[in-house]
Amino acid sequence: MIDFRVLGPLEILDEGEPVTIGGRKQRMVLAMLLLEAGRVVSSERLIDAIWGEEPPRTATTSLQNTISQLRKQLGPDTLVTRPPGYQLNVQPGQLDLARCRRWLDEARGADAVRRGELLRAALALWRGTALDEFAHEPFAQAEVARLEELRLTVLEQRIEADLAAGRHPEVVGELEALVAEHPLREQFRAQLMLSLYRASRQADALRYYQEGRQALVEELGLEPSPALQSLHGAILRQELPLDPRTAAGPGEDHFSEVVAALLDGRVVPVIGADHSQLAQALADRFGLESDGDLARISQFVEVTKGSGPLYDELHSLLAATSPPGPVHRFLAGLPRLARERGGDQPLLVTAGYDLALEQALLDTGETFDVVTYVAAGRYRGRFCHLTPDGITTPIESPNTYVAELALDRRPVVLKLYGCVDPNPGRQWESFVVSEDDYIGYLQLRDLAAAVPVALAARLRRSHFLFLGYEMRNWHLRIVLNRLWENNALRYRSWAVLGRPVPLERELWRRRDVEVLEIPPDEYVARLAERAGIELGKARG
Repeated sequence: MIDFRVLGPLEILDEGEPVTIGGRKQRMVLAMLLLEAGRVVSSERLIDAIWGEEPPRTATTSLQNTISQLRKQLGPDTLVTRPPGYQLNVQPGQLDLARCRRWLDEARGADAVRRGELLRAALALWRGTALDEFAHEPFAQAEVARLEELRLTVLEQRIEADLAAGRHPEVVGELEALVAEHPLREQFRAQLMLSLYRASRQADALRYYQEGRQALVEELGLEPSPALQSLHGAILRQELPLDPRTAAGPGEDHFSEVVAALLDGRVVPVIGADHSQLAQALADRFGLESDGDLARISQFVEVTKGSGPLYDELHSLLAATSPPGPVHRFLAGLPRLARERGGDQPLLVTAGYDLALEQALLDTGETFDVVTYVAAGRYRGRFCHLTPDGITTPIESPNTYVAELALDRRPVVLKLYGCVDPNPGRQWESFVVSEDDYIGYLQLRDLAAAVPVALAARLRRSHFLFLGYEMRNWHLRIVLNRLWENNALRYRSWAVLGRPVPLERELWRRRDVEVLEIPPDEYVARLAERAGIELGKARG
């Protein structure tokens, strides 16, 4: 099998033996095709990269000859012609960049030790500066910078895994060198401050904060980010555990307590949503660079293309993805157990746009109601009610909407940001997704009053179980602010996060919510074991 390498000098190995790629034009074309592996790169773009703004008249012929020479070496099935250009087909594992991204994805949600192993393997793929030989070529400059950013991100996450595993003394020296090399990169500075604090060097941790603040003010005229300021305050007040491994995880009594409360209808689960993959897919559809910020990407698409094309692409992406996961399957198993105990049915809250939770309920044979926020159109700022028989009703008088939603009969799914509508007309499809959408949501002071009274009552008198709900994302915090303003929650509640950052801990602490550092899938697996809920693949 051919092995393609771009994380360093461009290399090709065939069964471990180097493959020589001829002239510079061939190498440039191959590098561009590898960076877009699996996608078509237009002939116009390739010609522009090789010859610039004034290509010779023979450019097209010369490019065809270059492609022909590469095809002889790589094989006709690997390098194919696809109008308006060419496409390089590589299998998973053939490209070092793809392997790096896969291991980075696998590391998310893994325990600290396994996470560190995967990220070390990803970093080992780098053999120097990515595509260094093309660093001065216009086509590669942005790509080289992007790949370097990827390397630094993997490095940050590997160090984060080491800190979670209690290896803070071992990373201090490495972090000191990284902070000296990247003085304005706050994540390295935050990790250094945390590692020094946990190594009983509080004064040094505070000194590095002051040095970073001075550098930011002098060079950029900016104060440190809220996250770094929050960490500085936590270190100053000695609020962080000296060793993360000494912070006891949830005990057996905790799981028994939460299961009993869930089945009695005294806990409202709130499912968070990681929209980074959706952001990447949307960016790919419109040819944009993605930093994982769905709100920013959606705003750009909405402004430049219109809300119609934005909704069309979101509908296509959401309808084809997001099958139920362990969290969805666990929650879908609660209604049956609640009925057996004679308790009320669960109110299930989600910040996702997809239909994964609904599908999990359908797979278990449950009938249920859906109440979803309407982000556009005549009923913007209200919720609508979708009954099990497919009838949708806008909720214009939430204070009188009681009998229609009876939690003693069947569960209710409350969707806070709108959702995809699978019906052909897509009449009720809307999303709080762009920056302007979130600003409008922020201005909606009476969100709590827009929620039907039967659900609002449950929200006011329940414990909450936040599953993967990342408070560091400002737009996710809008819901908490709109429902509870800046007050602490009235009932004991929990936030389950795989890798909470200091800022998240502080934000939850201010609301008297206990943070449980455990991946949500692992957490619900332990709940399911006690409740007797099967988390295997859904029926059908």
